[in-house]
Amino acid sequence: MKIVISGIGEMGSHLARMLSGNGHDITVIDIDTKALNELNTLADLITIEGDTTTFAVLRKAGVRRCDLFIAVNHDENQNILAAIMAKQLGAKKSIARVDNNEYLEPNNKEMFINMGIDYLFYPEKVAAQEVTNLLGHTSTTDYVDFSGGLLALIVFKLEPTSPLIGRKLMDLAADGSISEFRAVAITRGSQTIIPRGQDEFFEGDVVYIIARKDVAKSVTELSGQKSVEVKSLMILGGSRIGVRVALELQDEMNVKIIEYNGEKAYRLAEELDKTLIIHEDGRNLDAMLEEGLVNTDAFLAVTGRSETNILAAMQAKRMGVKKVIAEVENLNYIRLAESVGIDTIINKKRVTASNIFRFTMSTDVQAIRCLSGSEAEVLEFIVKPNSPATKCMIKDMRLPQDVIIGGIVRGDKVFIAVGDTRINAYDRVVVFSMPGSIATVGEFFN
Repeated sequence: MKIVISGIGEMGSHLARMLSGNGHDITVIDIDTKALNELNTLADLITIEGDTTTFAVLRKAGVRRCDLFIAVNHDENQNILAAIMAKQLGAKKSIARVDNNEYLEPNNKEMFINMGIDYLFYPEKVAAQEVTNLLGHTSTTDYVDFSGGLLALIVFKLEPTSPLIGRKLMDLAADGSISEFRAVAITRGSQTIIPRGQDEFFEGDVVYIIARKDVAKSVTELSGQKSVEVKSLMILGGSRIGVRVALELQDEMNVKIIEYNGEKAYRLAEELDKTLIIHEDGRNLDAMLEEGLVNTDAFLAVTGRSETNILAAMQAKRMGVKKVIAEVENLNYIRLAESVGIDTIINKKRVTASNIFRFTMSTDVQAIRCLSGSEAEVLEFIVKPNSPATKCMIKDMRLPQDVIIGGIVRGDKVFIAVGDTRINAYDRVVVFSMPGSIATVGEFFN
């Protein structure tokens, strides 16, 4: 696939490296010569220096022949204009990053589609939705709905009291638990395991489970950690993510935002009438204790610096805060953040990658999710008539070893996948796959 990326900031460079590694023909446009030269040394791609909102530069980048145009500049107006121009010049699909929630309202979204933009995405909004979802499931490190909420992906770390420790996957099948959920992956240290019958669960494992929505609560109890009702939330940083989370939750719980910049703090106080805005340095432990950190149920660190977020989250965890979430945009720090006890990591690059990656696949993908703490991804397909998946039981499909089917939704019925399960046309299928098989797994359902 020929892909043109406009913008070489953190998000653009991450997408360029990720997509070039999947065998796509990538061209990147930006006005920053130095950044383009640095990217050239890291990935196999073509770079073009210039303004992405000029016809000459877009023609030079070959947008007439491109399958996908992605605009991820810092300026949303530039993204919208570039995406419209690229589509008019012949790009098959054109998508743009925006920073304005108003653009995503159904009627307004339709206007952009009529202008030629196939998809608008707002990474901060999706990240904020992840946070609000997680705060409703405090014993998990990740929680994602699939198939209209009928299936859920639940991720949690096994505490010493977990009933799963010491048990093998085949033990769960023997006692009937497998009909309610399926363990699709285990992360142990830096290794991701696609579990089979003989695989055993150990303390400290991070377990990825596909479950029916109606049993999600009982499945989370397998972590060995009790869920806590969140009644108070402290947010460090008045970023877009922090503000969106506060807007979503300020009617349900006691929300505080700690903001270092005085001018910004006053502006937030006018915008968020039910959120307490505190002008303070979040790195000052005494000040945080004075503001009630010890008595807070959940803590969210979303400043512009990954290092600050990690240190503040570690501090909150040490003070006894039950649920701690940190935004870590530096991908090199994610393993470190997970190893020091932070419950959940939010990363806008991975959120964006999940939204964009499905446009690069030959098969229709309803949803795709890149997972923190694992290289693997979870995908949701709608099965096409006469596809290979409809012609035999799952155990006879000859799926790659690093692919596992978790669940199937047929109308309003939900099935946890086992070897003898048969898949029908138009079923929605949730699949867990390692990177090496993502490009080909769709062929089974197409």
